[in-house]
Amino acid sequence: MNQDFEVVAAARNWRVDVEQQYTPSEMIGEVFGSDVLTLETLRQRLSKPMFKSLQATLERGDPLDPRIADAVALAMKTWAMDKGATHYTHWFQPLTGGTAEKHDSFLAPSSDGTALAQFSGSELIQAEPDASSFPSGGLRATFEARGYTAWDPSSPAFIMRHANGATLCIPTAFASWTGEALDLKTPLLRSIEALNKAVVPALNLFETPVGRVSSSLGAEQEYFLIDEDYFYRRPDLVMTGRTLFGAKPPRGQELEDHYFGAIPDRVLSFMTDAETQLYALGIPVKTRHNEVAPGQFEIAPIYEQSNVAADHQQLTMQILRNTARKYGLVALMHEKPFAGINGSGKHCNWSMGTDLGDNLLEPGATPHENLQFLFFCSAIIKAVDEHQDLLRISVASASNDHRLGANEAPPAIISIFLGTELTEILDRISSGQGGRGQVAGFLGLGSSVLPQIPRHAGDRNRTSPFAFTGNKFEFRAVGSLQSISFPITVLNTVVADAVQALTTDLKSRLGSGQDLHTAVGELVKTTYDAHKRVVFNGDGYADEWHQEAEHGRGLLNMRTSLDAIAHLTDAKNAELFSRYSVLSDRELAARQEIMYDIYFKTVNIEGETTESVAATQIMPAALAYLAELSGIKQGRAAAAISEEVAAAADEMYDAVCKLREENAAEGGEEIHEKAHHMQQNVLPAMQAVRVAADKLEKVVAAKHWPMPTYRQMLFVK
Repeated sequence: MNQDFEVVAAARNWRVDVEQQYTPSEMIGEVFGSDVLTLETLRQRLSKPMFKSLQATLERGDPLDPRIADAVALAMKTWAMDKGATHYTHWFQPLTGGTAEKHDSFLAPSSDGTALAQFSGSELIQAEPDASSFPSGGLRATFEARGYTAWDPSSPAFIMRHANGATLCIPTAFASWTGEALDLKTPLLRSIEALNKAVVPALNLFETPVGRVSSSLGAEQEYFLIDEDYFYRRPDLVMTGRTLFGAKPPRGQELEDHYFGAIPDRVLSFMTDAETQLYALGIPVKTRHNEVAPGQFEIAPIYEQSNVAADHQQLTMQILRNTARKYGLVALMHEKPFAGINGSGKHCNWSMGTDLGDNLLEPGATPHENLQFLFFCSAIIKAVDEHQDLLRISVASASNDHRLGANEAPPAIISIFLGTELTEILDRISSGQGGRGQVAGFLGLGSSVLPQIPRHAGDRNRTSPFAFTGNKFEFRAVGSLQSISFPITVLNTVVADAVQALTTDLKSRLGSGQDLHTAVGELVKTTYDAHKRVVFNGDGYADEWHQEAEHGRGLLNMRTSLDAIAHLTDAKNAELFSRYSVLSDRELAARQEIMYDIYFKTVNIEGETTESVAATQIMPAALAYLAELSGIKQGRAAAAISEEVAAAADEMYDAVCKLREENAAEGGEEIHEKAHHMQQNVLPAMQAVRVAADKLEKVVAAKHWPMPTYRQMLFVK
């Protein structure tokens, strides 16, 4: 941290702690994973038979042997206390979309008046938190409070540090007393197992050696940073995470100079601090850069198994939020914190891999000859086409509605981008032509001093919600604020379903005497012909695509979250989740209920905040300015400004009155009726208030305006 930064920090009263500086070699050799209970650490602390038993659970999915629990708990406690931990917590992901934790001390009083540090196997495996205050969607009544957290040995325990100590965090699942999942992790783990059971038999047909298959994931996180002083002077940001008011500034992202631009010193110091903490937690963050909008940034990891990646993604958001405060900043994860400029997504790069390290979506140098790749690629095309609804539902939220389809993010129409080469290969197979498609060559840069670089045969497409990017698919529609667990649960399950169907078909073809090449070729052709309507390599923002997709191809266009959520419990979806034991009918219905409830509460809070801020801050500011103008000797300018302010104030007063009526209305008895009332009545009434308020912001004197403006907030230094 340089001297100028410390001087400015002191002047601004930023809460900056100068942490120990590490050399690059120390970051790799000593810091990375230092606060994670790794397999190697457990190997050193357990007997050989116990470690092998635990290893079988972690690597092969064997049931956990409860007889080793006490030994693992002792090793875990000793390691954690050596790291400075005084407490432990079962760390889980309730259906709020965030994480939850209840801390218990290792301290246990003894009969002689002293105390011991204790942590038993039973305390490791299971804990009983209060389940009544977490959303259950009707699975549990308020008076039925019992719930259980159950240790997830597939995700490593870790240490979370704070200013005065540290806590051992044990990743767990969360279930009701009746055994139903009350969390996001349990269905994700079930979907991983479903994918494994579907893909391994397919690989056996290709004579590919494999023990287990799992999905892998790398989730890019976009976010905004604003000055903490400005944040606390914006009640809308504090209460809702987004600005409910704000006139368009003279400069936003028009000059396109922020993307990949130089990172401001304060921001870079914050990023370095956050990355050091993430490294210690074993989170393999790789990339940092300025995003498109001013004040917007991105952090991205490399790939991990999807259940671990989901845990790490939640930790990444937590670390970003906590660390930003040390630098006088606030990290905004909302999908659309500022109107009129790009929002934020969480691009999920998804693939499948074997326990031998093989990526099943790696096409190789000649993907048209890679039968195995074409088989799995066809399965994914089939899955996305047949389950467009579920993929759209998985990213549905009131906040993501502000982003999807806004010419900055993928449209709400689910389609697949395959790129030029892969599309041409599949088209040739479909037409019976065969042969090579476009071959990736070298890209000449027009100067002898610059090297030739390999060129991908397919370009990228930022407008596609689901794009093939070389050896993975990028699910770009996921919102920046949401947990990735449910979207990946859906993706794992629908792909498992498609792979299983194609495996059955392939077995039948092979059983009838076809050789593998012929059988796969015919299967790929049949599958592609049936589902190629979902493949689109063009501009997803274009109005023509929306017309073609909906009316020409028959693709779903669920424009809003409420359009999508209504279909979660359709018979097709309930049967799918039940057949693969990912979600029971009751668990699925509960999640639909919770999605409606969160939508209703989100917009309800926004509506009441809009009404309050407009009535108690913006309207008085406008009236104060009018009073000031009335004391000025009347001239044409003062008269004109007074008239403009008065007209906008009257407009806002009428809009606030209408919003007050809509906020007070129930909208119905059922939660879905209340949610639709918010969408159909409260959101338009809020927008009317905002239009009038933004007019006032442009004409009311700055000294009277009660909140920081976009011009002030967007450009972080």
